Amino acid sequence: MTVTVERPVSTTGGRPIASHELAEWFRPHTELLAKAVIYEIQYAIPEYTRPLDGAFGACVRQGVEQAVRYAASRAGGHDGLPEQCADMFRELGKIELRQGRSLDRLQAAYRIGGRVAWRHLAEFGQSHGVPPGIMCAWADAIFAFVGSMSAYSIEGYRAARASAAESLSRCRRRLLEQILADPPASPHRLRELATAARWPLPDWVTVVALEPGTELPEIPAREGMLAALDGPQPCLVLAVPDGSTGRVENEFPGGRAAVSPKVRLCDAASSLRWARRTMTLLRHGAIPSAPVVHCVDHLSTLFLLTDRFLLTQIGNRSLAPLAGLTAKRRARLGETLLAWLQSRSSAPELADQLGVHPQTVRYRMRQLEGLFGDRLDDPNERLNLEVTLRAEQLAAIGAVFD
Repeated sequence: MTVTVERPVSTTGGRPIASHELAEWFRPHTELLAKAVIYEIQYAIPEYTRPLDGAFGACVRQGVEQAVRYAASRAGGHDGLPEQCADMFRELGKIELRQGRSLDRLQAAYRIGGRVAWRHLAEFGQSHGVPPGIMCAWADAIFAFVGSMSAYSIEGYRAARASAAESLSRCRRRLLEQILADPPASPHRLRELATAARWPLPDWVTVVALEPGTELPEIPAREGMLAALDGPQPCLVLAVPDGSTGRVENEFPGGRAAVSPKVRLCDAASSLRWARRTMTLLRHGAIPSAPVVHCVDHLSTLFLLTDRFLLTQIGNRSLAPLAGLTAKRRARLGETLLAWLQSRSSAPELADQLGVHPQTVRYRMRQLEGLFGDRLDDPNERLNLEVTLRAEQLAAIGAVFD
């Protein structure tokens, strides 16, 4: 599409035409140039096939007019783009993000517009005898204007993307809070929050408690993960597709973490409570240290150290025969009794396990038989003794109770 214009009557009196005068001569034809720019852009980029009387056409017409003014200003020794014009190009960048597109098409449209504008301005200048120096200055100004348009649109696009990311982050944090609430939010409310957070609700999840106060590794941005990394008790919720579970090391490649078993979404809060309990025992030494600890590997420890009151009551009754002994003697007899209850091994095997002489083991066992009598033959009593002694052993290495 070509813009055809008639040469205006010169009012320069034979002197060389000035850049601003060329802009004034061309100004009546900016509407035709805008149509040519729109035509070329729509021909090359089908996504921009929009009505000319809409916002797209208005932006193009305003852009063409501003380009002509900018070219005249720059060629005349002035520079800079009006802030109103800059805001328009920032808004175009924001629109591209809202439409789910990258900036590639918009920047291509700017380049096309620049080439079309320059082609028609060059034809106009040549037909009106504009000196080559002025036309070169105009060419430089036109393509500088295209660069400015692109720069402002990139600025707007990035600002919109940052705002969208911040908004999405807030939505996901709210969703995470409601999933982990006790009791959790209603299924209807969770679906609403999940839609806003663009996070498909899974049927099964794995909850991860992270160690507070340590440097956390970078968490990969994934649709299947919700993360709360600030605060004293950071955690993750990982979607588990179809109820299957994978190694969390693939999701969380560093740092110390306590991982719950896979649970239904409605049980996420309870799962987090036990993951955090596991992390507490890990920090206090009741569970061997490792970068990633799975709760299912330490269920008996979690069970034993759940309730101090109940364990104390069991201990007071089951270990009453040891109450009158010195602390040193009680510790030795308790250690031997626990080893025997756990393995029911012979004196030599127990001696090797405890690092003492077999005769020492036999001596201690005779003492225990004298203190406990027939209770050592009762399965229920043996269970109570083992539970109590095992809990004491864990507490001795630094474990804490809820």
